[in-house]
Amino acid sequence: MYLTSPQNDRIKQLITLEQKSSQRRREGLFVVEGRREIERCIAAGFTVETIFHQPELAPALPTLPPGTEVITVSDRVYQRIALRGSTEGIVATVKARHLTLADLRLGPSPLIVVLESVEKPGNLGAVLRSADAAAADAVIVCDPLTDIYNPNIIRSSTGTIFTLPCVACTSEECIRFLAENNIQILTAQLQDSQLYYDTDMRGPTAIVFGTESTGLTPQWRHAASSHIRIPMLGTADSLNVSVSAAILLFEAVRQRHTTA
Repeated sequence: MYLTSPQNDRIKQLITLEQKSSQRRREGLFVVEGRREIERCIAAGFTVETIFHQPELAPALPTLPPGTEVITVSDRVYQRIALRGSTEGIVATVKARHLTLADLRLGPSPLIVVLESVEKPGNLGAVLRSADAAAADAVIVCDPLTDIYNPNIIRSSTGTIFTLPCVACTSEECIRFLAENNIQILTAQLQDSQLYYDTDMRGPTAIVFGTESTGLTPQWRHAASSHIRIPMLGTADSLNVSVSAAILLFEAVRQRHTTA
């Protein structure tokens, strides 16, 4: 199939999936752009339903599972559906996979990132990227304000959303899950806290982050095993949540890989 009009129904459907979370939930599909992200998606076992391909921009397609539909589109159409300024010539629709806390298979000393009511898709994507780099066991998004298959999350995570488990649930469900699995809760907060490098992160650990505007809600502060903070030595009193996550995750990595 070769499509040349942005008004084609298949193209309209694709654009709606890109723009509206309600449509993604209704159809059980989401959109992935870029060869690297699509390859990571396929490697993680996701089902790619359709590839929209602009051959002048991407002469060769990645290795696709049998039965994947491939639709060739004109440059005009591709510029309409492209999510990035730098075009890569490949966009895919993929079947969503919704994990639950019960689906998580954790080792004896898991490292988990918890985000409460994350506001910006780009921040969530950046945290996923850091969590993947630190070999975290899971990312849990509590009371989310955006669905985890928002195209901006996939893009900013560079496809690492497919490489580690990502679960959306309520804060109450998450707190109960962590308690039942004897996982200590470390809340990142300025009030009533100790320096992060004075905190033992070698055992089963969940590091919890709130929004940049209001921080964590009282339920997380009360559920915490310890409150930890990053020292702020300049004028600013906080860091971007993705920067904070990277610092604390790699402190856990340092502690777990430092030999006596």
